[in-house]
Amino acid sequence: MAAAGYSELSGWTADDLGPALAAFRRSCRVLARKPPGDALGRGGFAGTAGQWAAACAAAPDSPAGARAYFEYWFQPYRVVMDGDPEGVFTGYFEPEYAGSLSPSPRYRAPLYAPPKGAKTGPSRAEIEAGALAGQGLEWLWLADPIDAFFLHVQGSGRVRLDDGRVLRVGYAGNNGRDYVAIGRVLIERGAIPREEMSMQSIRAWLAAHPAEASAIMNANPRYIYFRAVEGEGPIGAQGVALEPGRSLAVDPEFLPYGAPLWLESSDPDGRPLRRLVIAQDTGVAIRGAVRGDLFWGAGAEAAAMAGRMNARGGHAILLPRTVSPARILAAR
Repeated sequence: MAAAGYSELSGWTADDLGPALAAFRRSCRVLARKPPGDALGRGGFAGTAGQWAAACAAAPDSPAGARAYFEYWFQPYRVVMDGDPEGVFTGYFEPEYAGSLSPSPRYRAPLYAPPKGAKTGPSRAEIEAGALAGQGLEWLWLADPIDAFFLHVQGSGRVRLDDGRVLRVGYAGNNGRDYVAIGRVLIERGAIPREEMSMQSIRAWLAAHPAEASAIMNANPRYIYFRAVEGEGPIGAQGVALEPGRSLAVDPEFLPYGAPLWLESSDPDGRPLRRLVIAQDTGVAIRGAVRGDLFWGAGAEAAAMAGRMNARGGHAILLPRTVSPARILAAR
């Protein structure tokens, strides 16, 4: 990692930092519950929870002071992975699907609570064939198995019941199997050209090939279990509500939850994407220090942006000035 000045962060003075500040304050509440000596980041390069305490305590309530606050309390460092400052940045969103609290001919795709027992459970294909039947784990049903699959991919979402109520569901665990991207499977089979690959093209292909859809979805053996989520959300892996456009899913093996990151990439329409985001979530496909998944929010517009986002880019991590520069600069 190498220290960078704020003048080197492209677009820094143009960004509205208020939403990022709000997200960061939520992360600070989690950091405050950690033992002060807890090391953050790979090898502890981001210091300890205690070294973040003063910066978190100083976070202003008003977005008007956000820029001055971050510049005073934090030093940016360019993140590099194996000598490369660039990686891939994708997007995700909170979907909403029709569902029911009881099964019926219309609602036939169950969501499961996590089973008890071993960390590694039956595969997706085995579960779809009835491996978890009779255990009373089904608690919500969706109308479309394809909807259920994409809910697994997103990890959280909303389910609208026939009476108008909306339930928020969140990640509660997985079956311990490796994740396989079915987009890659469809590319390898020649079903969708690589340059046309997106969440929307995958969904369209599955809907247009019902006889093959189950086998394709079952090519991903990982299966997600869900729980009901009360209050605001969705909830990320750090345990806080995500902020649309400002929460980033990262690889926690490298970057600590709660860290502000200056993102420099492009949106799905090719426009520069320069903004402050906060590391608050993760995902099975997010691996490495220069890799991220941007949360776009809920609704049709968020779905359109998230499904098409796949861009090169980089980021700089903002670390409290109380963290030892020697430890940071030694990180690789």
